[in-house]
Amino acid sequence: MQYDVVVVGGGPSGATAADDLVRSGHRVALLDRLGRIKPCGGAIPPRLIADFFIPDAQLVAKITTARMVSPSGRHVDIPIEDGFVGMVDREHFDAFLRDRAVAAGADLIAGTFVRIDRDADGTHVVYRDKADGTERTLSARLVIGADGARSKVAAQCVPGGDRIPYVIAYHEIVEAPQATATYDPTRCDVIYDGRISPDFYGWIFPHGGQASIGMGSLVKSVDVKQATADLRAAHGLTDCKTIRREGAPIPLKPLDRWDNGRDVVLAGDAAGVVAPSSGEGIYYAMVGGRVAATAAAAKLRTGRIKDLQLARRLFMKEHKQVFRVLGAMQNAYYRSDERRERFVSLCHDVDVQKLTFEAYMNKSLVKARPMAHLKIGIKNLAHLSGLVAVTRT
Repeated sequence: MQYDVVVVGGGPSGATAADDLVRSGHRVALLDRLGRIKPCGGAIPPRLIADFFIPDAQLVAKITTARMVSPSGRHVDIPIEDGFVGMVDREHFDAFLRDRAVAAGADLIAGTFVRIDRDADGTHVVYRDKADGTERTLSARLVIGADGARSKVAAQCVPGGDRIPYVIAYHEIVEAPQATATYDPTRCDVIYDGRISPDFYGWIFPHGGQASIGMGSLVKSVDVKQATADLRAAHGLTDCKTIRREGAPIPLKPLDRWDNGRDVVLAGDAAGVVAPSSGEGIYYAMVGGRVAATAAAAKLRTGRIKDLQLARRLFMKEHKQVFRVLGAMQNAYYRSDERRERFVSLCHDVDVQKLTFEAYMNKSLVKARPMAHLKIGIKNLAHLSGLVAVTRT
């Protein structure tokens, strides 16, 4: 059996690519290890819900406030006006996306990617069958690598794919309490504290009757489990029952190339598309899957190798500026606790709050209020230079 496309990896990116391709009439195999859940806060914006037709039943919570917490314990609560942030549990959300692709016509194969072989008959994806451990082969005209930040497909096939920089993320899913003085089931807490993470942040994200508590760091010496335990203790969540623990890499920068100029194109974490500063990945992974499917379909239709470049080109056309701004913000504010204090202080500003969440909800930089952008730029420089005093709660 020969497929038009074999998609390696059945997370949000791979499942989206598979679903789009089968709905456009292509024969698709979706290869996934199954049984593994990625550590993730689980936040998805309204634009994702609309663009990818996510039913309300997949949302385990709707968040209406975000709390930014500084190293000194100060905080600012930012209301999410005229909307909400949806929360999903990756254990069920990823399975929903895979099942939807299968219902549309994709073949779900349970196994682990090993390598890609090529001969006169074409391209062959070799994988280890989950059931019996034997090596088997799927033949395809094209391959989409959507197998995560340490992608084997990227490392083997795409220049630079073996050198993706990443942070290690770790979280614990716990049985969440009812609202307390330190926990609100309708609020996401983001903790900027060098004692939790010296170069990223910690989080407490409600998942209905559960919560995701975790952190990430690029510093290899950081004990992520101890940092998460400290985070739980600081917020009165130590005694909550732990349901599961998960860790995984999160990429820091999109790769310069997403295809091998022949028969492979990357998507999602394998292409490095996680937003700097926020670490948000689900929306960008699904967009990455969609543009990879678009590029693959174009290549299959025209036979032009250069059409595989459409994936990166389409993604960057819409999101490059957002990634650039978020990257600059991370570089400016995450380097020390003194800078983190000033970042949380800046978050008190109403212009910052409104534009931040308008951009988050719509996934684009808001251009409707140029004077507000100018004011924010001036305030940002003032905070970074220390010209303004740190705002106290």
